Amino acid sequence: MTTRNLTKAALRGEPSYVWRAGQDRRLKMIIDAAGERVRGRVLENGCGVGMYVEKLSAYGGQVIGLEFDFERGVEAYAKSPHIINAAGENLPFPTESYNLILSHEVIEHVQDDRAAVAEMVRVLKSGGRAVIFCPNRGYPFETHGIYWRGEYHFGNKPLVNWLPRIWRDKLAPHVRVYSRRDMESLFAGLQVCKIEQTTVFGAYDNIIARFGQLGRVLRAVLQFLEHTPLRILGLSHFWIVEKT
Repeated sequence: MTTRNLTKAALRGEPSYVWRAGQDRRLKMIIDAAGERVRGRVLENGCGVGMYVEKLSAYGGQVIGLEFDFERGVEAYAKSPHIINAAGENLPFPTESYNLILSHEVIEHVQDDRAAVAEMVRVLKSGGRAVIFCPNRGYPFETHGIYWRGEYHFGNKPLVNWLPRIWRDKLAPHVRVYSRRDMESLFAGLQVCKIEQTTVFGAYDNIIARFGQLGRVLRAVLQFLEHTPLRILGLSHFWIVEKT
């Protein structure tokens, strides 16, 4: 990977290129959260190469993908003609335009996350919902790697997110991570009610590919923990908010 691509991956994350069990699980969560809204006007805010745009389109709604990175937007365009190149902090849509908005592991990468969340609320119709996944500070690993001595070091780095914020942010200045209080602050004062606010573990498809049944057992155990107080250690926040 070139230095330019490494920098892009660090600052904007790596989108899903392969559809596997983890994406299937999250798609079901999105559809369950959306209800009938999935058949209306749908926005994926930060669509990467268009994997979720393609899958959501099968449910009969008008699905628009918005992507800040032009090259990834071009890849998404191959899956759907409804791709727009723009920033999430300044959505190019009228107020109350969408029934459903998906933000999948995106707000941690934008320049101004509070502005991006406020924009999503602005363009939601009354009764519309936003479904948001983003990194949980309680997860024992920083999945985006760290920046050390002028270089990005990718991979799962243990305990980085548990450090005091000032140290954690020096090691991973390229990506945000959120506590529940951080999430509450993002939505404070906005015209929404919270339908669900929890944390979820991953599907660990890479571990299963390497270790087979052992990986499946690990996935089952960790996903079981979502129903216990230990869900605070989950990989991602999963929030559903509805515009009032």
